[in-house]
Amino acid sequence: MRVLLITGMSGSGKSVVLRVLEDSGYYVIDNLPAPFVQEMVVTLARSGEGRLAIGVDVRSGGESLANLPDIVSALRRLGHSVQMLFLTADTPTLVARYSETRRRHPLSNADGARTLEENIQLERRMLGPLDGVGQMIDTSDLRPQVLRTWVLDFIGSERNGITLSFVSFAFKQGVPLDADLVYDVRCLPNPFYDPLLRPLTGRDPLVADFLRAVPAVNAMVEDIAGFLTRWLPAYEHDNRSYLTVAIGCTGGQHRSVYLVEILAARFRLAEPVLVRHRALDSREA
Repeated sequence: MRVLLITGMSGSGKSVVLRVLEDSGYYVIDNLPAPFVQEMVVTLARSGEGRLAIGVDVRSGGESLANLPDIVSALRRLGHSVQMLFLTADTPTLVARYSETRRRHPLSNADGARTLEENIQLERRMLGPLDGVGQMIDTSDLRPQVLRTWVLDFIGSERNGITLSFVSFAFKQGVPLDADLVYDVRCLPNPFYDPLLRPLTGRDPLVADFLRAVPAVNAMVEDIAGFLTRWLPAYEHDNRSYLTVAIGCTGGQHRSVYLVEILAARFRLAEPVLVRHRALDSREA
């Protein structure tokens, strides 16, 4: 059975992801306590289900969540294909979403002794044991349609070994929370200052030709590729299933997009690769 475990911060978009998976043919169970995950997978596998998505959150309790990596390992030993998707967002975004929906945080206590911000920080600590277990997606400033597209890309990728996620972003919007490695390419010549190239992106041939002709750009590509080539085996040996490489420039439109596309094309020959353009995808949604 193919099993997807969906977890992460409350308010980060788990319900959106579960709806996408249900529409994609997954048998979906939300808010299943972590101790019952293995039993549920085994039971549904015997009944003939092929794809299962389970939502697990802090309502399971901190101790139960801490055991989730062991549950994932046990299910894999039984022969199931198990992946975890961890959704997060920065605190201001989560506060704004709760203010808009006027819903109570799941960790809110009856006497209101903790503020919303304190509940969010408590939840981050409770979810700490799951850091690095699965693919993380930072949904801060991410429109639901973009998240849906990224999830479809995620479930469409076959994982053999470590999956590389290349993400372009704009520094003016902040560094993505899901980044494992961050590269700043603002030191490279900026096509923005060429009126002909300004409205284009790093995926357009004219911008690609401009950047490809700059020795420093090619050197940056080779340096990043060399680092990843050398250290990917070590990350994989550390039992990582996913590695998110974030490349940022000022606006997330030209330089970072070009480098992500070039690097993704190079590593796609040997590793499963996902490509995300935070600034472009949000703008085009």
